[in-house]
This record gives sequence, C-alpha cells and structure tokens, in this order.
Amino acid sequence: MKMPKKPPDFGTICERIKDDQELIPKIFVERFAPSVRGKYLHWDKLIYHSPPKGLDHEQWWFALKMQRRSLFKQVPLNDKNGEPFKYILVDPTPEILHEIDQGAGGLIRMPEQITNPNTRDQYYVSSLIQEAITSSQLEGAATTRRVAKEMIKTGRSPRDKSERMILNNYKTMQQIGKIKDKPLSKELVFDIHQLVTEKTLDDSSAAGRFRTVNEKVHVIDMYNEVFHDPPPANQLEERMTAMCDFANGKIPESFIHPVIRAIILHFWLAYDHPFVDGNVRTARALFYWLMLRHRYWLFEFISISQIIRKAPVKYARAFLYTETDDNDLTYFILYHLDVIRRAIKELHEYIKRKTEKLQMIENQLRGIIVLNHRQRALISHALLHPHQRYTFKSHQISHNVVYQTARTDLLDLEKRGLLESQKIGKTWYFTPVSDLEGKLTDLP
Repeated sequence: MKMPKKPPDFGTICERIKDDQELIPKIFVERFAPSVRGKYLHWDKLIYHSPPKGLDHEQWWFALKMQRRSLFKQVPLNDKNGEPFKYILVDPTPEILHEIDQGAGGLIRMPEQITNPNTRDQYYVSSLIQEAITSSQLEGAATTRRVAKEMIKTGRSPRDKSERMILNNYKTMQQIGKIKDKPLSKELVFDIHQLVTEKTLDDSSAAGRFRTVNEKVHVIDMYNEVFHDPPPANQLEERMTAMCDFANGKIPESFIHPVIRAIILHFWLAYDHPFVDGNVRTARALFYWLMLRHRYWLFEFISISQIIRKAPVKYARAFLYTETDDNDLTYFILYHLDVIRRAIKELHEYIKRKTEKLQMIENQLRGIIVLNHRQRALISHALLHPHQRYTFKSHQISHNVVYQTARTDLLDLEKRGLLESQKIGKTWYFTPVSDLEGKLTDLP
C-alpha cells in the first residue's frame, strides 16, 4: 500500500484565509458536519470529493477540522513527541456500540449450540483455532487452515515457524479467557508476549521484555519505506504504566465506553511497539482480554482477525490515517467497530449454516440413546467427513474433557462398529467405517 497523503498544515491554511472577509463567514457561520455524506474522511480521500460551492479543498478541510476540533475527546495516550491522541463519537459509532452491547454481552439470545454446555466447547475450540490461524497469517504465517487445524486437534508438535506461531496464538487465546479477571500489568503483558512469540524469535531472550535502545524497530513495507517509527525505548516503561492504568480504568476520570477503551488499548500497544516482534498479535490479544473483562462473553466465539485478513490494507490504513492526521483515533475506532460488527454477523451466519447442515443428521442421531453427546457430535462430523482421522488427543481437545473420557468414547464407538482403528507409531487413529449410515440404522 502507499503512504496516505498528509493533510495540509492547519496553521498555514489559517494564515491564508484569516484576512478574507468573504470566506471567513462561510467557514465559521455555516455548520459543517465532521463527516461527509456519512463518511469520516481523511484528506487522502477528501481530495476526490467535490468541495462545497465557493471553497477549495484546503478551505473545506479547514472547515471540517474546525468542527472536529470542537468535538474531540482526549485520551491519556500521547505520541512520542508528547502530543495527545483524541477521538470523536461520530455517527455511526453510538449505533454500533449499542448493537455490540445488545449482541455480545449480557443476557442475549444465542443459538442453543453456544448456550448448551454439551455442545458449547466445540464452538469455543473452533473459534480459538480460527482466530489463531488468521491472526498468524496476518503476520506472515504460511500454513494452510487445514494443516493448522489438524496440528492443533491432534496435538502434534509444530513443524516450522508458521505452525509454531499459530499454536502460540491458540495457547494465548486460551490463556486470555483464564486471566480476564486479572488487572493488566507490565508483567501480564510480558507473559502474553512470551506466549505469542515462544520459539519464533531470532533472539529467544527478546520474548517478554522491552526492546532495547540498540534494537531499532520500524514498521516498513516490502520496499523498506518506513510507515511507523515507534517511541524510543527509554519511554517504554512510563508508557506501559500509563497503558495499564488506562486498561484498568484508572485513567481518565471521564467515562470511555468499554469497547472504545478496548480498541484504543489495541492501538496503544501497536503504536508503542514495545517488543522486537509480535507487537500486533499481542495488541489483538489485549483487545480480547479487555472485551472479556467487561463481560462481552460472545468474544470467546468471535474472530476479528478473519475479518481483518480479508482486507489487511484497510487495517494498516486505519493506523496511518490516525498518525498522519493530528493523532485522530476516530479513523481507527470506526474501522475497528466495523470489523467487530461484521465478525458478530459472520458468527451468526456460521452458526445458521452449521445448524441447517447438521439438522438432518442430528434428527437421525437423536434416537440413538446408547451414544453420549460427544459421541453423537463425532459421528455427525464423521458423516460429513468420511476420511477424517480421530485420535484420543483430538477428541479430548475438541470436547474439553480428560484423556480417559476421550479414550472411552472412541473405544466404545469402535466396539459398536462405527469406527475402525489403526496404530501408527505410538498413536491410535480412528476412522469412520465405510458404511457408517448403514451401521447407524442397526443401533438401538
């Protein structure tokens, strides 16, 4: 992607128009909205729209900025030069926040597959795998989804750096759910970073510590153009303390909606880039931590990375728009809110598709009382994937049960003639029998 066009200097435009007696009333008397036809435009996009009659693009930009400045809310995040970041609750922000409040937290109506404890763990594990894979792919992991899913479900060791990144992300997302009630601290951030980067760094000692003065870190593109030059290493200790206070709600004293706070936390760590690598993955993990901490429990099942991955340039541009336009976080907030809204929608659509696909099979299996809910789930999956291989470990992970329970389930299915087993090395593999549907009709 190209670096966005930097907006013209506000002070320079002000000097140009301050003595224009005809122009001043037009800019200061007319009420310009902070958005243009419902879109919060950066200068990079504004120049492709026709300005109001009597104004050129720079004058129009000045008028928009005047209106935005009157609405800004400051946050306790400063750039490396000490200038504050700020944002506006511009439309459709309040509407989307209301949708998230209604659809991702509290006592919301959700499909039985998620609310039923007998099936909930399948969707939980599936969502963790999805987020682990797509988050890693955003950072360069090259493994396919099928191979990565097989690695996690079978419990085998990663074969390369890409698979290690995915496994690390999977373990991190599991850990986020366990630590959501802990206040954020430097030590907790370091622990998360260690999980994210385990065995993936050129210098293993860089995991779970700040980058040093001698470790120069820049965000660059494939042509080595610098997109972001983070704050110097000697600022990181103080900035991390402020970030943790912000995440824990100690600052500022004024109210910030929890979702906005989580989005800003995501931006904050990514902006500071306190580590030699793994910064953006750590930032996304902190976003999930804060959402779950504020009881947006549906985010156990939502993958924002799969939405971001569909258009990664938009993700990067949201950062750059903020940096190049006077630290205006509104661009990043609006982008992230749209990602959340789409991720929630995709979850609902995914569950609807799965429900319809499995309904017929479940109707068939419902009468088979000799099988427990885990066995019925495996057989439902096996009917759709006749060449799938199952292991004690994969069954254990998929249903979040102890090893002995998983072993008993599979051996019982083999005894009933629904699965066949084969030992390869030290591992037993179970596959569906060729006439699985016929075998099911023989069960009581």
